[in-house]
Amino acid sequence: MTAPMANAPNGDQPLPQRGRDRPAATPDRTLHMVGNAHLDPVWLWPWQEGYQEARATFWSAIHRMDEYPDFVFTCNQVVLLSWVEESDPELFARIRRRVAEGRWQLVGGWWVEPDCNLPAGESFVRQGLVGQRYLRERFGVTATVGMNVDPFGHHGMLPQILRGQGLSSYVFTRPGPHETSLAGTAFWWESPDGSRVLGYRIPYEYCSPPGEVGFQVDKSLGAADPALGDLMIFFGVGNHGGGPTRANIESIHRYDRMGSFGRMVISSPGRYLDELAKRLGEDGLNALPVWHGDLQMHAPGCYSAHSGIKKWQRRAQAAILSAERWAVVGAALFGLEPPRADLARAWRQILFNQFHDVLPGSAIETAYDDARDQLGEAVAIAKRIVARTHNVIARQVDIPLEEGTQPVLVFNPHPWEVTAEVELQYGGQLAGVHVPGALSQPIQPVATTDDPARGAIVFEAAVPAFGYRLFRLRPGTQAAETSLRASPRVLENAVLRAEFDPSTGWLSSLLDKRTGADLVAGAHGEHTQISQDPTDTWGHHVRSYRWPGVAMRTTRMTLREAGPLRARLRVEREWNRSTLVEEFLLSHGADHLEVRVTLDWREQAHQLKLCFPTSLARPVATYEIPFGVVRRPVDGTENPAQSWVDLSDTAAGLAVVSDAKHGYDVSPDPASVGMTAVRSPVYSWHDPRELDADGIYSYQDQGVQTFRYLLVPHAGDWRAARLSRRAAELGAPVRAMLESFHRGALPASQSYVADGGGPVMVTAVKAHEDGDDLIVRAVETTGSAGETTIAIPLAGRSVTAAFGPHQIRTFRVPLDGGEVRETDLIEWDLPDAPPVPSAPAPAAPAGARHAEPDRDSSDATLPAERPARFSPYDR
Repeated sequence: MTAPMANAPNGDQPLPQRGRDRPAATPDRTLHMVGNAHLDPVWLWPWQEGYQEARATFWSAIHRMDEYPDFVFTCNQVVLLSWVEESDPELFARIRRRVAEGRWQLVGGWWVEPDCNLPAGESFVRQGLVGQRYLRERFGVTATVGMNVDPFGHHGMLPQILRGQGLSSYVFTRPGPHETSLAGTAFWWESPDGSRVLGYRIPYEYCSPPGEVGFQVDKSLGAADPALGDLMIFFGVGNHGGGPTRANIESIHRYDRMGSFGRMVISSPGRYLDELAKRLGEDGLNALPVWHGDLQMHAPGCYSAHSGIKKWQRRAQAAILSAERWAVVGAALFGLEPPRADLARAWRQILFNQFHDVLPGSAIETAYDDARDQLGEAVAIAKRIVARTHNVIARQVDIPLEEGTQPVLVFNPHPWEVTAEVELQYGGQLAGVHVPGALSQPIQPVATTDDPARGAIVFEAAVPAFGYRLFRLRPGTQAAETSLRASPRVLENAVLRAEFDPSTGWLSSLLDKRTGADLVAGAHGEHTQISQDPTDTWGHHVRSYRWPGVAMRTTRMTLREAGPLRARLRVEREWNRSTLVEEFLLSHGADHLEVRVTLDWREQAHQLKLCFPTSLARPVATYEIPFGVVRRPVDGTENPAQSWVDLSDTAAGLAVVSDAKHGYDVSPDPASVGMTAVRSPVYSWHDPRELDADGIYSYQDQGVQTFRYLLVPHAGDWRAARLSRRAAELGAPVRAMLESFHRGALPASQSYVADGGGPVMVTAVKAHEDGDDLIVRAVETTGSAGETTIAIPLAGRSVTAAFGPHQIRTFRVPLDGGEVRETDLIEWDLPDAPPVPSAPAPAAPAGARHAEPDRDSSDATLPAERPARFSPYDR
């Protein structure tokens, strides 16, 4: 005879009978056990291994469903489903059936779990747009629960983005209770525009060992807010996938029968949050704490680890946004086939490489070979789209024959007018060239040949908002008088005066003549600070990287350019085996200093901070985050920034705008901004692992890298300095192309979309995902409510709309004159929103695709086509 099983943590157990076998002493709470399989598609392994593991993990989940009728599986990261769809159709069909019956729960709604600090705002929109649309198309559902269990921090604009993607809650793990003042497990997370999502911080961990779950539950109960009552606890083997095991599931059944922790059910995030809302009621929900702003901080070393991936991502995001804009012009006005498949492929490569172990720099070294190739593919796709569209437009621009000149078209990808310096290489002009109506000067050509007719020019081009303008190169140089003055120690124009200390190579004075404020006079501290950095790749337990370091030695200062348009001072430094070159550029009418940096870094386990000491008293520090800003203490903490950091007092300020860096601090005494230019930890080194003193390791960021930054003095605070627009222009310069002579239907200049350059900034112009309509997205950038009008000559109309502080709005604009509608961030119309006010406006002319140049124009030899005066083949 066999007696019934009593309380025991091991052994065969009967399935629970709806709780009838639990002891009366069972704690009065329900633990919702969420079976998941966190899978890093790339981390300590290449993506190809993650690709295979997705299939293996999902088969395991399907088999556990066959074995345990109560088992429910929670799945996020849409890319994993897409991999299974293309590699194992049978498994994908099984998953679809389980989704339909509710046992395969789709959450997250994003392509991957991205780093949630460093990508641009538009990238967060596309994570949901691509992910949610995939779920709707393949499974007929969309996610309602946002889920990013593993990223290292979360920027403060996410609640508005999540809401715009149909996600009403957000489940995450980091920062933990020891890393932030956020105490609660469940809370309301509110972004600056007032959007809220119900946040839930997973207590303890999002994955578990493969055996019994008692340890996981113990630790989770200890980390959670006990006042919440019922809790959600995650289980399942993770990181390299795996998912819930038989031992996991049977131990849940066993502990539920024993009543050890309370009632235990295998559940899902959606079910738990729905039951939480029902249990608390409206009053209880409203009583939950409210968190405003970012959720930080964990692993601050990842803001700067691996400079390459940061720059490749910034470059790819800028390139694809430009390509989208020009693609809609080509399709709407010139009959080009919309490159939907190419753009989708490029975006998926970009989104995948925002994964929270790729973009933060914490993956293995070989992962970055793949990332470079994939992001390179995205950039190549974007360049092909842009080049094709620009050539189709250029062919239709009316360019009458003018012997001896070289037509040049300059294209502006930004929806506001841009005045930029265009650097252009040319040939066939021994006497040099100039640009009528524009300030110009000769510069050093990129080709070092014995062809005396090859040259280069920089000229100032004012180009209409998202449009183009025709210029001509004419033979001969042209003298001009401007306010610009330059010497090896001073760069000065009518707005700024920058004086350099020859011993340090850094600014001893930066005078803003508009306000009379000298932003750096009297400020002490070195510009370059190198220190040993024994911290791991993630920077675990680091609060600040702002340590006193040794300065690089200035070896040379050279005035490289001094013309009427701009001056260029080159400062060279060295330390140990590393060199740093900074070239300071001041243009005749500029209100900022541009700095072009070439860093050849040869140090291991060291870091370089570029510091910007100021003379500001009691300033406020403001950091750009995706689609928004956040104010942070002046205390030396290492923080993430999107593209700029500003330091302002009541009268003046100084902003640092970068095209490639994300790790910053703002420190007191003196008040200064610090940019982490480079760290060189061992790849994928995770504290507390100790490095072997005799071991052989590969260190990050060895070799040459380039980046640019702007120093922007301004009056008052950051709002008047147009910092986000400056950053966009820095990351996506205007494009110039040499053109030929021909007649055409298009004018010499044209704008297609213009946002007016005010507080509301257009961030996306693209084709609607479901048709030929135009999508225009904009965000309020200053934190103040207001109304704006967006001119859209591309569609022959203008749109007027009110924006709340930091509000994101998306408009669907028919090209055939229909009503303008507002959409969510998935580009589905808002059901109850009225039509957006719009008015007819002058339409941009369309070109004739098959216009043919006249024979005289096509026979004219352009200067750039003329042969070199001396050919090596003649020798």
